[in-house]
Amino acid sequence: MRYLITGATGYIGGRLAARLIDAGAGTVRCLVRDPDKLRDVPWAHLAEIMQGDLLDPASIRAACEGVDVLYFLVHSLSDRDFAATDRRVALITGQAAREAGVRRIVYLGGLHPDGALSEHLASRTEVGEILLRSGVPTAVLQAAVIIGSGSASFEMLRYLTERLPVMLTPRWVRNRIQPIAVRDVLRYLLGAATLPSEVNRTFDIGGPDVLTYLDMMQRYAAVAGLPWRRIVPVPVLTPRLSAHWVNIVTPVPKGIADPLIESLVHEVVCSEQDILGYVPDPPEGRIGYDRAVQLALARISGGEVETRWSGATVPDMPSDPLPSDPRWSGGTVYLDEREQHSDAEPAALWAVVTGIGGERGWYSFPLAWAVRGWMDRLVGGVGLRRGRRDPDRLQTGDALDWWRVEQLRDDHANERTLRLRAEMKVPGRAWLEMTVSPEAGGSRYGQRAVFIPRGLAGHLYWWSVAPFHGIVFGGMVRNITRTAERVGLQRQPGKAADSA
Repeated sequence: MRYLITGATGYIGGRLAARLIDAGAGTVRCLVRDPDKLRDVPWAHLAEIMQGDLLDPASIRAACEGVDVLYFLVHSLSDRDFAATDRRVALITGQAAREAGVRRIVYLGGLHPDGALSEHLASRTEVGEILLRSGVPTAVLQAAVIIGSGSASFEMLRYLTERLPVMLTPRWVRNRIQPIAVRDVLRYLLGAATLPSEVNRTFDIGGPDVLTYLDMMQRYAAVAGLPWRRIVPVPVLTPRLSAHWVNIVTPVPKGIADPLIESLVHEVVCSEQDILGYVPDPPEGRIGYDRAVQLALARISGGEVETRWSGATVPDMPSDPLPSDPRWSGGTVYLDEREQHSDAEPAALWAVVTGIGGERGWYSFPLAWAVRGWMDRLVGGVGLRRGRRDPDRLQTGDALDWWRVEQLRDDHANERTLRLRAEMKVPGRAWLEMTVSPEAGGSRYGQRAVFIPRGLAGHLYWWSVAPFHGIVFGGMVRNITRTAERVGLQRQPGKAADSA
C-alpha cells in the first residue's frame, strides 16, 4: 500500500504518519509546503517527503501518482477566508485523486448536529461532502473534542480548569459532548484505509462517555488532583467574548479559539456507531474520558508530547527563511548584533540556547517579555503562552512561545545555529538568531535580532523599542552565557562543592 498524507506537519497528521510507518503498512508519502519542518521528526527519513501546495493542482496531481489511500487532514483553521480556501483545496484534491486512480480518501471532519451550523463546522461539513462527490470512495470520520496531549481542545480545557478555580462560564458549558481519545481517532483512521471499495459515507466517531463541558472540567480537575471547581454559567458570554477570554487565559490564540468555541455551542453526540462494523473496539474497549486525560497528562509531565496544535504555521506569516545576508531585500533592515565569550564548553552553552523559552523564559527582563506577550494577545496574536512542545528538545518547525523554529543546525565541530522567526503581530518581519561556536578557553555566543519593517509603522515600531534593546538583548547575552558557565561548573566532578 502507498499512503499520501496531507497535513503531516499538523497535530493528527504527524501522529498518523508515525503509526503507519511503525506498523509497516506500506510506503508513506507526505505532501508539505516546507520539507524543513519535517527534517528533525524521528520518522521523516522513513517517509517520502514531497514539496508542494494543495492550492496548486500540479502539486497534488504529482503527489497522488501511484497512491492507494489519501489522508486529507488539513484545515485553514484561522485563515480569514478559511471556508473558501478549504472548498478550493477539497475540489482540487478530489479531482487529482480521481484522475490518479486513488482507491480511497479518508477525511477527518467535525461531528455536528442537523440544522444551522457555525461557520467552522459548516465548512468542515462542506469539505466532506465535496470529497464524497469526488468519484473516489471516501470515508469521512466526524469527531468532536479530541483529548490528547498537545491538542488545541485539550489545552483549552486544561488551562481553563487549572488556572480558574472559580469560573463564570457561558451557557454552552451544559451542552452534551462526546469526546474521543486521540489514540482512538488514530485507530479509526488506520482502519478506514481498508474499508470495502463500495463504502462512501460519513461515520460518527466518539469515545464511550457523553458529558457536558462542565462535566469535562470537573472530571479533569479530579484526575489532575485539583479541588472541585466552582462554575457559574451566565447568559451574557457570547462565543466571541468566550474566545477573547480563552485567548487571555490559555495558550490557544483567538484565531483558533473562535472556531473551537463556535463548535461547542452545538451539542455534538454520535448519532450512529456504524464504524464499529468495520473497525471494532479493541478487547479493552475504547478509551474513556478520565483515562484519556490521565494519558495526556502523563505525556505532558514526561516531556513526551509527540505533536502539538501549535505545530501548524500561523497564517499570513513569512515562510521564507532568513537569508544569510539580510540586506538582500534592497530596503531597510534593522539589526541588533551582540556576541560574548563564555568559559562554558560549546555543548553546555548550546543546551542553554536550545532550552530557552517556555517555563525557563528568555533570560532577561521578564516583565518586558510578559508585557509584550500580553499586548500581542490583546490584538489576537499568539502571545508568549504557546510554550514549547518539549522542555528540552527542539526541532525545525516547532512553535516556541511567539517564535517558530526556522533553522536548527548542530555542527559540533563548527558553528551551531538556532534561528527563530517571529509570529507575533508586528508591522514587518522579525527573526532572532543565536549561534554557538568553539573558541579557545570555552565558546563564543552570538546573537542577532533582524527586523525588516513594513511601511512607516514598521520603522516607528523599531525605533520605539530600540531603547530597550540594551536591557532585553544585552541581558540575554549575559544571562545565557552565565547560566551555561554555572551549569557547566556544576557538572564537573568536585566543582559543585567548591562553587557553593
